[in-house]
Amino acid sequence: MTLRLVTWNTFHGRDHPPEPQLFTWRSRFLRITEKGRRYAQVNRSLRREFTGVLARLEWDVLFLQEARPRWFEQLERDLGAGGACVLTSRNSFAPLRALAAWLNPDLVASNEGGSNQLLVRSPWRIEETRTHVIALEPERRMMLWARLRAGDGSELAVANLHGSVDSVPGAGDQVLDAARVAVEWAGGLPLVFGGDLNLRPSRQQHVFDTLAERYGLAPPTDRTAIDHLLVRGLDLPAKPHRLPDDAREVRTDDGLLLQLSDHACVACIAGMK
Repeated sequence: MTLRLVTWNTFHGRDHPPEPQLFTWRSRFLRITEKGRRYAQVNRSLRREFTGVLARLEWDVLFLQEARPRWFEQLERDLGAGGACVLTSRNSFAPLRALAAWLNPDLVASNEGGSNQLLVRSPWRIEETRTHVIALEPERRMMLWARLRAGDGSELAVANLHGSVDSVPGAGDQVLDAARVAVEWAGGLPLVFGGDLNLRPSRQQHVFDTLAERYGLAPPTDRTAIDHLLVRGLDLPAKPHRLPDDAREVRTDDGLLLQLSDHACVACIAGMK
């Protein structure tokens, strides 16, 4: 059985075009669409566009970070998937935050509140979920762990996390501790440990060496990536890789492109042993 895996930090459901001049104060405050040579920058709900991108990507298990909590149930329905969600930071007074984000997504930005989400498609289903607090300061960081089961009885453990930025003291140790917990909960099951680790091998090689040597979790995406799909107990015909930018782009009615999120999607195909 092959397993298609994708992880994506969705940037709280916003777009991020590669033309810097499109980021203007009038767009942020007045919600005026800015148009460039190839791209547009908009300040409105992009749930339909994100759903369309996720629908055309090939995945059995999807890891989302910086995902809007209020989109979760609709994504399950629209994508025909089962799912699990854990709230991260800035989720107090959720109805007021959601209203503010609906009125002006770019101005509210991450202050709408965030979550890590797992979505799985048939033949896989979620049998069990657990959560682990990675950090409370300066932001609440969580790991969402799940045990998956396929129709033929195969089982798999997955852990989705969004780590602290590497400028936070001990950020690498937090990821290592999350890996310890994920491995302990997985027991002898194959494990995928992924998401936005906020760590680059080019700067924190020792963390990735420890993940591989102590927990068998490897390989990182590439030397400069912060989004990873580390596996243990699975066959990888090729290492995880960043998808091209056009995988997360959609065309507007006037022919310009919207580039969703400031993160590329990372994908890999794994084989069950």
